[in-house]
Amino acid sequence: LVLGLCLMKLVSPTDFGRYVMTGYEPHDLLGNLGVLFILVTYLLLQLEKVDVSSVLYSFLNAIGAGLILYSLFFEFNLSAFLIESAWLVISLYGLVRQFLKTPVDGT
Repeated sequence: LVLGLCLMKLVSPTDFGRYVMTGYEPHDLLGNLGVLFILVTYLLLQLEKVDVSSVLYSFLNAIGAGLILYSLFFEFNLSAFLIESAWLVISLYGLVRQFLKTPVDGT
């Protein structure tokens, strides 16, 4: 996109370097792993491989949101912070709810 803007002379070639990713830091990797956790969890849900009320579903979502939040401490984005904070809180609520459930007696 930026290269196309340079070619159309909307962005000068000297500014091009500011738009290109200069370094991939460890927090970028962890944030991307968080995205992968959330996307894989959603895929598993759509494929009916995981139940929405399962511990695994909430756990994977909580880990994903936590990793994304960690990456945001290095490159903050308010919108991403708000959605991932909510995602983490809701996932943690689901985990706590599952662990506090009274086991169903089979008799």
